[in-house]
Amino acid sequence: MSKQVVIVGGGVIGLSSAYYLQRAGYQVTVIEKGDITDGASFGNAGYVSPSHFIPLATPGIVAQGMRWMLSSTSPFYIKPRFNWDLLRWLLAFYKKANAANVEHGAPHLNNILQMSRELTVDMRDQLGNSFRMQEVGCLMLYKNANTEKHELELAEEAAHFKVDTKVLTAQEIQAMEPDVEVNVRGGILYPSDCHLHPGDFMATLKKHLEQAGVKLQLNTTVTDFEKNGQKITAVITDKGKFPCEELVLANGSWLPLTAKLLGVDLLLQAGKGYSMTYQNVARNLRHPSILVDDRVAMTPMGNDLRMGGTMEISGLDSPTLVKRAQAIFKAVKNYYPDLPVEAPTEKRIWSGLRPLSPDGLPYIGRHSKYANLTMAGGHAMLGVALAAATGKLVEELVGDKKPTVDVSAFDVERFR
Repeated sequence: MSKQVVIVGGGVIGLSSAYYLQRAGYQVTVIEKGDITDGASFGNAGYVSPSHFIPLATPGIVAQGMRWMLSSTSPFYIKPRFNWDLLRWLLAFYKKANAANVEHGAPHLNNILQMSRELTVDMRDQLGNSFRMQEVGCLMLYKNANTEKHELELAEEAAHFKVDTKVLTAQEIQAMEPDVEVNVRGGILYPSDCHLHPGDFMATLKKHLEQAGVKLQLNTTVTDFEKNGQKITAVITDKGKFPCEELVLANGSWLPLTAKLLGVDLLLQAGKGYSMTYQNVARNLRHPSILVDDRVAMTPMGNDLRMGGTMEISGLDSPTLVKRAQAIFKAVKNYYPDLPVEAPTEKRIWSGLRPLSPDGLPYIGRHSKYANLTMAGGHAMLGVALAAATGKLVEELVGDKKPTVDVSAFDVERFR
């Protein structure tokens, strides 16, 4: 008889894990506090991006962050407050924001990104492309010389990882976007990047899992766990108890709170991002792009267009800051002056919480405290990009198989 696996978390990481575990023959139950209609897995840019091989914690980011962090309209903002978990996270982040962390982490991040890129195509072929996946690459656009220098250096580094790049002039970029004016100094195309509609991707996964016999226990809150020695035997919730032979924790920004119920300490902070989606844009972009100077992501999704960005570390229950979304819109108009979209009303603004580890690498692995606990989280802005690979790695870890890629850099206990 197949093992019973309970996954806590119904975001893109949890559902992707369920996808691979079910295919491997496990009986899978997903426990989710919401109804799988919203959250960070829905309103993001939808990138599946081998180009994002540099971890978030990089040299210079602390100094830049210090300049930004007190401005509530900047790309990076930390709400001033005394919070012990935040202070611990910031100290670990400060220690990891160096060249050694990038040198150590980039090869591992590249490996899992490349793996996920291939597996996402496999998922599309298996499930059907109802989530509007397009393989047209992604543009990194810049407006000043310093940013250009940095992006050219990254392109050279990308070559070491066999990630294709193409350096473009402003005129060449304009030719790629004939329907709108593009006001840039230049840019770099990463042809291997692709994008999809994350909300449609989630809906497709949810429908497939339901049809495949995975139990989705929605609107259910985990309150405790039943344990027997070094094994977790059941998940206790406000809707009853769910026995498990294997437990996977994959509930995003809420992962540290759930782990604490098991006596497991995890350094992770929620980073709020904002996006706005415009339907039926008359003159739309043809390629997704990152407006590097302003840290804004642009994604055409058929006739629709999504713009998003910012990193706001302000807790799990912080209110929406309209001026942060307005700053995104202002940056977009600086790059695409005649793009036919209006300034966002509060009703149009979406926000979601991205789980951030201190070194910019995800947590994927077994925990030594329990014989049957696997954790998957901390994917920051790469949740969709890394979902397929993470799901496959979770299935391999649960089955005590050798992982397809080396997961040592993603050790869930590396900050003990």
